[in-house]
Amino acid sequence: MAAPAVKQDGLHDCRDAWARTIEDLAAQDPRIVVVVNDSVGSSKLGGFQKKHADRLINVGIAEQNMVGVSAGLANGGRIPFVSAASCFLTGRALEQVKADVAYANFNVKLVGQSSGVAYGELGPTHHSIEDFAWLRPLNNISIVVPADAWETAEAVKWAASHEGPVYIRLSRMPVPDLEVADRKFAHGKAELVRDGSDVTLIACGTMVHLAAKAAADLEAEGISARVLNMGTITPLDEAAIASAAHETGAIVTIEEANIHGGLGGAVAEYTASSEPVPVERMGFPGFVPTGSVEWLFDHFGLTAEGIARTARKAIGRKRA
Repeated sequence: MAAPAVKQDGLHDCRDAWARTIEDLAAQDPRIVVVVNDSVGSSKLGGFQKKHADRLINVGIAEQNMVGVSAGLANGGRIPFVSAASCFLTGRALEQVKADVAYANFNVKLVGQSSGVAYGELGPTHHSIEDFAWLRPLNNISIVVPADAWETAEAVKWAASHEGPVYIRLSRMPVPDLEVADRKFAHGKAELVRDGSDVTLIACGTMVHLAAKAAADLEAEGISARVLNMGTITPLDEAAIASAAHETGAIVTIEEANIHGGLGGAVAEYTASSEPVPVERMGFPGFVPTGSVEWLFDHFGLTAEGIARTARKAIGRKRA
């Protein structure tokens, strides 16, 4: 089997790809506006502010108002991209996201920055690990979780052309580029990063790279691990999950989020009702302590070694 599908020649901040792409899109479409909560710097929107000053609305630290303003802009024919730290965008403004955006089905694009535990030492108030569980029940909001800079740019382009609410979840942690042949962004479709027949590793965002490394390590033991980049959580690619369950017989989900209600929950819900196979969920069990990203990942087993260990456990649970 081929080497892991990750290039090691550099790391890229997905926020840079977001910033470049939204600047270019705004130059092409005068309907595009950006709304922020005093987060121009952390959203890397300095360039956008210089190029399109009249289309950047800074409401200050007022997240509920930020989402409400965006709903009004969408109702007036604009295409608002709301950029803020995901912990505050999906937590503090959840009621507005539910009532003003989802219920009204307005064409608002929510961009959650610095998701997961990317803020590290700022602790549980800044960890954004519940966002999947909060937003998945709002089933008309598409949840997109790019794994690298290329996928980030493609997701932003897709969101701008899509009619309806979208949540794009970005990390502030630099990641390598996934090296997958003939890549095409397909909303709602899992991306096959690596094929395999003994177990399937289904990951999203930052975790896709660790899953690819774990699959390479497992190969050295004679274990063939499939790796799927589940870049869209809603709608979920149930066909890819069904194939994984049928063809490999065991699944491990890996996410930089709470395992309750997130990617793992979505996969487990589907397999329990349609393709019952062993499913091991990796992520965070609930509130997590303050600490560096590296320490938190290691502490909760979100490493290539930890993923490989969990994959062996899932394989061991297969029916004889």
